Amino acid sequence: MTPARPGENCWDITSASRASVLVDGASYFSALRKALLEARHSVFIVGWDIDSRVELRGDEEMPEDGLPLQLGPFLTALVGKRPDLTIYLLLWDYSVIYALEREPVPSLNLDWKTPEQIKVCLDDVLPLGGSHHQKIVVIDDIVAFCGGIDLTIRRWDTSAHKPDDARRRDPGGEFYAPFHDLQMCVDGDCAAKLGELVRKRWHAAACHAVSAVPPQKRGDPWPKALEPDFTDTDIAIARTIPEMGDTPEVREIAALYVAMIEMAEQFIYIENQFLTSDLIAHALAERLAQQPDLEVLFVSPEDHPGWLEAHSMKAGRIRFMQILEEAGVADRVRLTYPSVGPAEDETAVMVHAKLMIVDDRCLRLGSSNLNNRSMGVDTECDLAILAEADDETCRRAIESVRNRLLAEHLGVADREVETTFAEKCSLLATVDALNGGERRLRQFRDSGKYDGPVVQTVSQLADPERPIEAKLYVGDMFGGQPPKAIFGKLTALLLMGGLLAALALAWRYTPLADFADPERLQAWLTQIANNEWAALIVTLLYVAGSVIIFPVTVLIAATALLFDPLQAFAVAGAGALSAATVTYGIGALCGKQFLRDLMGQRINRVSRALAKQGVLSVMAIRLVPIAPFSIINLVAGVSHIGFFQYLLGTILGMAPGIIIFTALGNRLRQMIDNPSTGDVAILIGIIIAWIAMSIGLQAVIKRRQG
Repeated sequence: MTPARPGENCWDITSASRASVLVDGASYFSALRKALLEARHSVFIVGWDIDSRVELRGDEEMPEDGLPLQLGPFLTALVGKRPDLTIYLLLWDYSVIYALEREPVPSLNLDWKTPEQIKVCLDDVLPLGGSHHQKIVVIDDIVAFCGGIDLTIRRWDTSAHKPDDARRRDPGGEFYAPFHDLQMCVDGDCAAKLGELVRKRWHAAACHAVSAVPPQKRGDPWPKALEPDFTDTDIAIARTIPEMGDTPEVREIAALYVAMIEMAEQFIYIENQFLTSDLIAHALAERLAQQPDLEVLFVSPEDHPGWLEAHSMKAGRIRFMQILEEAGVADRVRLTYPSVGPAEDETAVMVHAKLMIVDDRCLRLGSSNLNNRSMGVDTECDLAILAEADDETCRRAIESVRNRLLAEHLGVADREVETTFAEKCSLLATVDALNGGERRLRQFRDSGKYDGPVVQTVSQLADPERPIEAKLYVGDMFGGQPPKAIFGKLTALLLMGGLLAALALAWRYTPLADFADPERLQAWLTQIANNEWAALIVTLLYVAGSVIIFPVTVLIAATALLFDPLQAFAVAGAGALSAATVTYGIGALCGKQFLRDLMGQRINRVSRALAKQGVLSVMAIRLVPIAPFSIINLVAGVSHIGFFQYLLGTILGMAPGIIIFTALGNRLRQMIDNPSTGDVAILIGIIIAWIAMSIGLQAVIKRRQG
């Protein structure tokens, strides 16, 4: 009986005609490159990090397809060959903590230096303290890759993990340690479901809906040289999604881990970067107590680099193992790290994989670590292949993957692992029997404390169980050290903003303020009042005035002084709406992509907040303007407020002022100088009536949208 239950511990159970486990970066990058070459319509690449400098290659020095080696130039050349192909890159708008580890200002290198067909979104639609941690590539909604490998630097390595492999260097020429990780390649309905997942994520972060690729246009981008490990198999998809606004949290990852542990009888094999989750530790302790023959083998990194991880993840691992020790089951648990080279000069292999195999009946692989963050704070995605009791083919395939991984770590052939395990009937005894060469699994035990005040504080920030209000982790693309290339455009943006602000202030505090006096303006407009085109000319003046940030209230007042009340209302209304429409369009056409690329999706958050109330938001800003009329229009054009709601909100927000100005005409100044109780009561009544009407209209619009 499968432990996967859609709606409880997985999102869905899908089918794949082919599925393969790709071991280590060289294998993944090679397969991905071949699949991308066959893409025709859309490619989604989402991850914790994406680096334009990463080299897409396998064990060979240079691929034979003739395209550039690095990701950024490769994708640029690819869309050059495929005019109908669009590539979407979604990466976490990361914390300043990781600024020095990643490519500075990736939007510059992945978006500004690439064709329009390549779209980039920096994902910051997450609660404070959370990160986007999924590592997924979906090609034409028919082939997908999901696992623990980001398309970034310091991930490439072959399964040989040679200590002195000269190819294992980052773009700065720095050598890095051997690196072990895993990715799964799937096709069919499973890939299509992952396509749905990444499109939803793109829509949430970029506020831009992307349609699925129709089945008849999907083709077959499966890498031709990649032999499937599994055929015609069911695959469960499990997610972690933290609570975000109106979106409830999803904790399928944690629930599926517990369900898999609860079914274990013989062994659990785990490769994972972090071991800090108390939930998982207690589940293992309980199951080990219930099953006296059960064994657990962990393959993890020896050390966690950096002060933050050393004081959080390592301390959490100490606590994790202590839970097992206190339960009296630690003698059947082995914590190991892989190493290569002579024993007297060994090199530890960095383990970044996220894998669990239970009794050769279940195999899960994805992005989730066995830490608290992956259970409820970060976005995660895992794939799980769950063999039925009578599905011997699937069980043999899972066993083959396990043998392949152990053989890599122990430096022996797959067949030798299979034979030894059959003899020993014990995972730990198999490791002991084969653990004697220059590739080995070293058992280790952490030392130190995990309960000091510094450790507890750091752990609460670095590895929370729930989203936290931790400004330390706020995604901030500009908290690091951006390259000088950005300053030109950043300066341009600042100059543009300064110019708009200067124009707005000039009409009030410079000699131009004399011209911005309604009576002075009216004297000038009187010259054209008798022209048969006067109404149209004044309307066009509203549009021209909005472009140079001229105060619209001055134009309305001058219009009220120039025309009779009914004509003044019509001209002022037409002029204000025309100006609002033109400047909204300028913002949408010229500022939208530029501002979003530069400022990340922070603009999205603000504009979503405005768009949520739609008509009411615009109306409120018009009634009590927080910025000049033209600037509000330009920003609205960048926002997610629909044009109809924007226009209706503008009408409702400006109508009271226009009516008051045009209806009272020349009496307005007298009313301002000597207001009576009746005048004030009328004004308040008009505003209340207008607000009530606006709330009613907004309710009608929401019902229709719903």
